[in-house]
Amino acid sequence: MKLRKHITAALFAAAMLTSVCAAPCMAAEPLFPTVQPVSEETASFYETWKDKYLTQDSYITGDAQYYVWYSGESYTSYPVAVTVSEAHGYGMLITACMAGHDPEAKEIFDGLYRYYRAHLSEVGPNLMAWQQEDNGSAIVNASGADSASDGDMDIAYALLLADSIWGSDGEINYKQTALDMLSDIMEYEVNQTDWIIQLGDWAVWSEEGDPYYAATRASDFLVQYMPVFAAASGDDRWMNVYESTYAIINGFVEEYQTGLLPDFIVKDESGAFVPAEEYFLESENDGNYYYNSCRIPWRISMDYLINGNEEALAFAQTITEFMQKDSGGDAWEIKAGYTPEGTAVESYNDLCFTAPFLVAAACTDETEWHDEVRSVVLNYGEDVYYGDTIKMLCLIADDGAWPVPEDGEGADGLSGDVNLDGKVSVADAVLLRKYLVKLETLTQEQMKNADVCTDGTVNVYDLAALKTLLLE
Repeated sequence: MKLRKHITAALFAAAMLTSVCAAPCMAAEPLFPTVQPVSEETASFYETWKDKYLTQDSYITGDAQYYVWYSGESYTSYPVAVTVSEAHGYGMLITACMAGHDPEAKEIFDGLYRYYRAHLSEVGPNLMAWQQEDNGSAIVNASGADSASDGDMDIAYALLLADSIWGSDGEINYKQTALDMLSDIMEYEVNQTDWIIQLGDWAVWSEEGDPYYAATRASDFLVQYMPVFAAASGDDRWMNVYESTYAIINGFVEEYQTGLLPDFIVKDESGAFVPAEEYFLESENDGNYYYNSCRIPWRISMDYLINGNEEALAFAQTITEFMQKDSGGDAWEIKAGYTPEGTAVESYNDLCFTAPFLVAAACTDETEWHDEVRSVVLNYGEDVYYGDTIKMLCLIADDGAWPVPEDGEGADGLSGDVNLDGKVSVADAVLLRKYLVKLETLTQEQMKNADVCTDGTVNVYDLAALKTLLLE
């Protein structure tokens, strides 16, 4: 009798779960299949970021053009820099990520697209000139209109996202523009001897043996993008870049045991990649973990959160462990710069250094440290473009709302197989529940199989549908 009661209860629960899931599961064409919802804190900060930094080019009539105002300066009587391609790439990423929150996202993104196309590099024909200035009558490219690699890679990735979110059948063919950019990045910004990302398309004029030929910037190690670029373009050379980049990352992690990569990395006479000398390109801290490399805890860690790369996890664990120890567990004590060995070079903190540790911590089991870093990031107070924009991007990533361009079915094509072991079992429900309460992260392949309702999001309805599958 008790057994029958249990069976009846299970069948009743299955019916209830099916009823709860019915409406979400009916969506055949989700409005935004790629984007995920963000937290209230992230949504609120987005409005602040948007009001403060997103700017329309007032000199342009007709279709609007938008840029991210990075300098805080305005034209008076002499030209002033107003934005750079780095900022523009960030703006396009943020707008695409927030498509599910902001009804104006597509309009803004298209305006950012038009601005990018109006300010192309003089070297790579589909790459963006690295800086623009306001001369009182127009916003024009600054002298030396060449590119910066990270800005181009962010723009290309954002265009692939736009294709997934809005499609490329309208006025703008996002996908084709992204492919054109990827072709130019490979031709003009990749050293195809060492298979590393160079500093910009201007480095195409250097030759093997020149100082800049094998020079790279650790903050350009956008490893999470590289498999995506390979899949989108069909160009397997991106996997060469992926492997070579990790060889450099792993070398620094193993040698210094801190995870602190320098702003600029060069190849020495022995063929080893080492920190650059001071004033190699920018300052006395070119060989230190400084205002370029402050982004790497976010940039490299994303490859574990999205793709499950174990080398990225090892990096995230190493740099998290170092910073916990160095700061005494107080995230306010994260300093604005270190030598690769771990000696602080500044005595103050800075939001652009603190926020990326949020993403690295999300890869680890250090929940208390993660929450400490998030608290500091959320309560840091007013900052400038660089810190605020990195904060915006890191909050999106920490919310699990970082989108990935759609590329077909899940890893094994089995709906509900969240742990990718080839079958649907209770273990999948346990893993999905842990993800929903933020005790676990899922790779993009796992997210696709976890979307049991096939509505483009992973939420409690998918868990209910998965439980129904198990009961059946």
